[in-house]
Amino acid sequence: MNKVVIVTGGSRGIGAATSLLLAQHGYAVCVNFHSNVQQAQKVVESIEEQGGKAFAYQADVSDEKQVQAMFVATRQRFGTVSHLVNNAGILFTQSELKDIDVERFKQVLDTNVIGCFVCCKSYINQLDEEGAIPGAIVNVSSAASRIGAPFEYVDYAASKGAMDSITKGLSLELAGRGIRVNGVRPGCIYTEMHADGGEPNRVDRLAPNLPMQRGGTPEEVAQSILWLLSEEASYVTGSFIELAGGR
Repeated sequence: MNKVVIVTGGSRGIGAATSLLLAQHGYAVCVNFHSNVQQAQKVVESIEEQGGKAFAYQADVSDEKQVQAMFVATRQRFGTVSHLVNNAGILFTQSELKDIDVERFKQVLDTNVIGCFVCCKSYINQLDEEGAIPGAIVNVSSAASRIGAPFEYVDYAASKGAMDSITKGLSLELAGRGIRVNGVRPGCIYTEMHADGGEPNRVDRLAPNLPMQRGGTPEEVAQSILWLLSEEASYVTGSFIELAGGR
């Protein structure tokens, strides 16, 4: 069976590292992006330079029609989408909950939760059209779902908690079909997302307080995603890998 994967939010950070690693292991990759076409195309070019197969596709993951079109485009290019990595996510400037407005909260839920839901739904529906095909989903959650991210990102933490619930529930719905659903929970990882929150050096500030006394890398998270998607994890579903340096 051809290994075809869609990586949402695949143009930077964990998504980019995951796209590159999966391509190195024989996956044909749809690198989804929301707005930065240059970053997405750079990932595609890196994959192609190494002999892999990839293309970039712009879609807002919270928009079901755009997601459905992305699945159609990927199937037309590479065949049935056998694997899915729900990595797209947003956060906003660090803030206490009392200062977070409803619009911000809704935006976070739209991308992080609705986006995961819509992509999972589209993935399952296209498999239904193809018949009984085994596959796997990995949802990129966050250690924030356990910790709550007080004084910084309670809205983000809440969205990742919802993603964890989707992961667990969907894993039970699909287990009998040979489709595995798992999650990873990164902690302090060196990605551009911290700049979105207003503190580019956040990992350096927190790293000395972590049991491992360092931040993690996108490549380390990508290795766990690769394993969960692979047949080496064939008896693993409804599980979560913690990537938070012991926190």
